[in-house]
Parts: sequence; C-alpha cells; structure tokens
Amino acid sequence: MTIKEFFKNDRYAALSGVELLEAAPGAAKARMEVRDMHLNAGNVVQGGAIFTLADLTFGAAVNAYGNWAVSVETSIRYFQGVSTGTLFAEARAVHVHRKLATFEVTVTNEKEELIALFTATAYRKKNVLPFA
Repeated sequence: MTIKEFFKNDRYAALSGVELLEAAPGAAKARMEVRDMHLNAGNVVQGGAIFTLADLTFGAAVNAYGNWAVSVETSIRYFQGVSTGTLFAEARAVHVHRKLATFEVTVTNEKEELIALFTATAYRKKNVLPFA
C-alpha cells in the first residue's frame, strides 16, 4: 500500500472532491475543483471546504513519515473568496520533532493567488502505518 492509496480511505475528503496529487515526508500537494456543492449562500467556496483541502494535504505530509500523526492544533486564515476554478494546497514541514510536527499549508487558485494559509501541529504517535 502507498500513502496515496492509504489516503483514498479518507472518505470525507473524497466526498468533498479533494484529490491527493503527491505526498512525501514533510511535503504534499492536493487539489479540489470548485463545484456547486462547495459554494455557500454568498456563492463563494465555503470555508469548511477549503479547510478540508488543507487538512488532507497536511495529514498526508505529516503521516508520510510512516507513523500515525493526529492534529492537536490548527488555524486557517482566509485572504480572498473564490467561486470557480481549481484550488491547490501545498504542505511543507516547518519543524519536525520526535513527538510534535508543525506544518504550513498554502491554498492557491490556478492563477497562484493566495486564498488561505493553514498552520497545524500534529502529535506523532508510535503506531506504524501500513505503507511504512
């Protein structure tokens, strides 16, 4: 099993239309085509949809080290709304330690404009994942 196969089992992200493009220890990329189901009452992508894209990308990057890691803190800042197109998320490790790892995820549109910035810290467990 690969990490991409493992994360196909993330049913909520899959239902939301998030596609994991690549993942390696400390880095990952994903995308989500904006669909009508992502729009809120103001006809812009709902913050929860953007959060889901960023969270899956973070999860893939931190878990790619091979041990189960769970989020203990997250925050997201939204910079502009979007109603159409494709959103891309790119995660990178800021600091990785034996027990805690902090990551930053940028969410951009197809014009590479910054839509949101997501930061998260994960607790790294001892459980070994099936692709490790």
